[in-house]
Amino acid sequence: MSTETNAVGNPWRALWALCLGFFMILVDSTIVSVAIRDIMDSLDADINAVIWVTSAYLLAYVVPLLITGRLGDRFGPKRVYLVGLVIFTLSSLWCGLSTSVGGLIIARVVQGIGAASMTPQTMAVITRIFPPDRRGAAMGMWGAVAGIATLVGPILGGVLVDAFGWEWIFFINVPVGIIAFVMAVWLVPRLQTHPHRFDWFGVVLSACGMFLLVYGIQQAHGADWGPLIGPVTVPFVIGGGVVFLIGFVLWQKVNTSEVLVPLSLFKDRNFTLAAIAMITVGFGITSMAFPLMLWAQTVLGYTPTQSALLMAPMAVLSGVLAPFVGRLVDHGSPRVLAGIGLGSFSIALFWLGAILDAHTSLWAIIPPLLLLGVANGFMWAPISSTATRNLPLHHAGAGSGVYNTVRQVGAVLGSAAIAEAMESRLAANIGSSTGSVGGAGAEAGAGSSIDGAGGASAGMPDAIASGFAHAMGQSLWVPAALIIIGFVAVLFFERPKSRVGG
Repeated sequence: MSTETNAVGNPWRALWALCLGFFMILVDSTIVSVAIRDIMDSLDADINAVIWVTSAYLLAYVVPLLITGRLGDRFGPKRVYLVGLVIFTLSSLWCGLSTSVGGLIIARVVQGIGAASMTPQTMAVITRIFPPDRRGAAMGMWGAVAGIATLVGPILGGVLVDAFGWEWIFFINVPVGIIAFVMAVWLVPRLQTHPHRFDWFGVVLSACGMFLLVYGIQQAHGADWGPLIGPVTVPFVIGGGVVFLIGFVLWQKVNTSEVLVPLSLFKDRNFTLAAIAMITVGFGITSMAFPLMLWAQTVLGYTPTQSALLMAPMAVLSGVLAPFVGRLVDHGSPRVLAGIGLGSFSIALFWLGAILDAHTSLWAIIPPLLLLGVANGFMWAPISSTATRNLPLHHAGAGSGVYNTVRQVGAVLGSAAIAEAMESRLAANIGSSTGSVGGAGAEAGAGSSIDGAGGASAGMPDAIASGFAHAMGQSLWVPAALIIIGFVAVLFFERPKSRVGG
C-alpha cells in the first residue's frame, strides 16, 4: 500500500467533498436544456445563439481536460481543484447576472474552463488516496454521482425555471460552490506533487486538435456539413482536428523529454478497453435524453418539468445500485459487472425505440427506464475502477485527464449523432405517414418542433404525431447499437493486478 493511502485518515470524507463539486459541474452540462425557451424570451435571442450557451460550455470543458489532468500531477490535485472551483462558482454568478446572450456565452466559456480544472482531480484523488482493494467502492460512489448528475440536470432545471426563472439554474451554484470549497479545504488532503517539465508543444497540439474536432462535430448538423466560415467547411475543420491530434500522438512518441500524455498508459490493456467503453457510455448518456424529452413534450404535451421527471425512476434506481456494485467491484469480476451494465443499457434503448408511439402509456415505458437505471448502476464503477487500478500514482492525473476526455468526446459525438438521426427519421416517417401534408411541409413542421421543443404541438394530427413518436424511438437505436462496442470491449477486461506501483 502506498504512503499516500496510509497518510489519509478517512478518505471517504475527502471523496464526499469532491463529489459535491463534481456533481455540480456535471449537472451544468444538461441543466440548460430545459431553460432554452425562457432564455430566448428573456434575452431576445434566437435558437442558434441559445444553443451556444450549452455548446460553448461543453467546448471549453472538453478541450483543456488533457492539460488540467497533468496540472494536477504537477501542482497537486487539491490546489488545481480549488482554483477550478473558484472559477466555476464566480462564473456561475456571472451567468445568472448576464443581460445578453453574448455575455452569457462568454460566462459559460469561463465556467467550462473551471469545470475542466476540477474534473480530472476528483478521479486522480480517488486513485491516490484509496488502496486498490477498496477503490471499487469509491469509484462506485464517483460513478453514481456521474450517472445521476446527468439525469438530475433536466429535472432540477425544470423545477428552478418554473419556480424562479432561468437565472436560478446558475445562481444555485453559488451557495453550493461555497460549501464545496469549504469542504474541500477542510477534508481533501494535500497530496505529494510530482515535478514535471511541461510539454508546451504538446499542449498546443492537443488544444488545437481537440478544439477543431469538437467544434466541427458540434457545428456539423447546423451547417449541414457545409461551409462554416467562408470557404471553410465542417469536414475541413474536423479533418484539421484529426491531423493535429495525430501530430500530438506522434510528438508524444518521439519527444525525449517529459510528455503531456504518456503513451505507456495505453499499454495497460484494461485502461485502453475502459477508454473505449467510456466513449460509448458518454455517447449513450448524452444522446438518449433528447428524443425522450421531445416525445414527452411534443407528442404527450408534457411541460419541461413533467418530461424531465420521466428520468426519476432511472436516477433513483441507479443511485441505489451504484454503491452496492462498487463494493462488488473490489472482489468480483469487472467484466461481468460492466457487461451487465452496458448490456442492459443497449437492450433498454432498443426496447424504448420499439415501443414509442403517439399512444404509448407511461406504464409501458417504466420497465425499460428501470432497466436504464440498472445500466447506470452497474457500468460506471467497474469501468472507472478497472481503468485506474493499474496506473502508477505519478500518472494518476494524466490517466484521469485522458479518461474524462474520451467520455466528453463521446458526449459531443452523441449530441451530434442524435440530431442527425432524429432529422433523418422525421423525414422518413412523417413524410410517408400522411397524404394530406406534403413531405417538405411535414419535415419543416417536424423541424420546427425540434427547434422549439418547449411544449406540446397542440392539434397535431394523429398520423404526424405517430410518425414523430416513431422517429424519436428509432433514433434511440443509434446509441443502442454503438453501446454494443463498449459491451464487447469490457468482455475482454483482464482481472486487475493486486496492487498499484508507486
